[in-house]
Amino acid sequence: MKIHFDFDSKHFENSEVVLVGAYAKKDGGVQLAWSDTQLKKEFDMAKTSKNFKAAPGTTYGFTCSRMSDVIVVGMGEKSKAKAEGIRRATAHALMAVSGGKYNSVSIDAASFNAINKLGDTAGLINEALIMTGYKFDKYFKETPKESFKDICIYISDKKAKKQVEKIEDTSKNLADSVNFCRDLVNEAPNVLHSEEYAKRIEKDCKTALKGKGVKVKIMGKADLKKEKMNLFLSVNAASAYEPRLVHLTYTPKKVTKNTKHYALVGKGLTFDTGGYSLKPGASMMGMKFDMGGSATVYGAFRAAALNNAPYKITCILGMTDNAVSATGTVPDSIVKGRSGLTVEILNTDAEGRLVLADCLDYACDQNPDYIIDAATLTGACLVALGSQVCAVLGNDDKFVKQVQDSAKAQDEYMWQLPIIPEWRDDMKSKIADLKNIGTPARAGTATAAAFLENFIKNDIKWAHLDIAGVCDSQAHLPYCPSKGASGLMVRTLHNLLNG
Repeated sequence: MKIHFDFDSKHFENSEVVLVGAYAKKDGGVQLAWSDTQLKKEFDMAKTSKNFKAAPGTTYGFTCSRMSDVIVVGMGEKSKAKAEGIRRATAHALMAVSGGKYNSVSIDAASFNAINKLGDTAGLINEALIMTGYKFDKYFKETPKESFKDICIYISDKKAKKQVEKIEDTSKNLADSVNFCRDLVNEAPNVLHSEEYAKRIEKDCKTALKGKGVKVKIMGKADLKKEKMNLFLSVNAASAYEPRLVHLTYTPKKVTKNTKHYALVGKGLTFDTGGYSLKPGASMMGMKFDMGGSATVYGAFRAAALNNAPYKITCILGMTDNAVSATGTVPDSIVKGRSGLTVEILNTDAEGRLVLADCLDYACDQNPDYIIDAATLTGACLVALGSQVCAVLGNDDKFVKQVQDSAKAQDEYMWQLPIIPEWRDDMKSKIADLKNIGTPARAGTATAAAFLENFIKNDIKWAHLDIAGVCDSQAHLPYCPSKGASGLMVRTLHNLLNG
């Protein structure tokens, strides 16, 4: 599906179907802000239109005098719709015309302008259309094709042209990066092992990010040994594939000594059996999603680079699977990490934090001002916050709030959990510096963060995102697939990185 912006009404008027938004009024009526006043008159003339209350996600259809179908999408009260209302209404609009009925589709941007900023609204519509149109269908023998290849976003106010032209690319870069993240997470684990994963990132950097100030360094097993990343290597010990650490850097065109430097670190467990602490069979399904943290931070890095972020950005992706074999790490092992701290590995299914520990220590040596890591780290996160909310923890409340504010600006749910001294003590081992699990069934998300905190040095401000709940299957969001990767938190991090 291609999307084009049009300031001429010809395509809009000749489309087989026109999509328009409507707001609910407190008196039970509807509020319309349509570019085509004739359509509004014809809507008012339709007897059944009085039954349409414009509740969010509802639709009403009629055929106008020029014989185009018109689908009206409810957005609820305008004061409550805001940016997220535009995204969701656009998603519902696209779903209403999908399925092969129409060959040409237009959407009236002005009618969806809940934020009274037509250029920004056009960008949100573009973003939502790209995210909603996403499908992971590469493995079907035959894939159903949509009848329309092109959708027109009509902007009636030509004064908004310059702003729209600017935001067109920005919104597309962001939404495409969300979808790239989704593709990585959805990929089959027998295809996307660590070696293949690194190759795909490298290829994307050399094509999509060419000329954007991005450099790629890929480290293999020998390199990790030299770096003394023994915790990372302990997770890889049973794998048939070499581990990979992908080190990406982005440098903006204008850099001064005061340019902020962000480091993103992502857990890239391409499949997690639990190792010798083997997961039950039912819990093992879906473990291809365990590299979601790395895909998320790469998606954000990608979008930030494409949109010319003003900050220096480092992105560290730790890639391996957690398999079972005679060479695998056994419970009760003690391993010294890159930082020099020793860890008693009591449970090999708490492996993500071991990979992150060495990657975080490595990231600190890049001298960033801020570090953000993302990981599908704990099932406890779903118990605490459900599957719709991302947990955030960190060592600096002001920085954590900045991350939360960025999430709020992008209408993504995030909640701060604490790290208290008692939980730090819970991660201390009696025979090593640390252990990799805390007291069972007690604050698992927070104790995992308390473990990771030990690997942040040089007083670097740090935030940890546990995306275990939000990484996949966000059926409540119409622009996300009901099953499979969501791409959530890419928008939050992109917003933060773009100032």
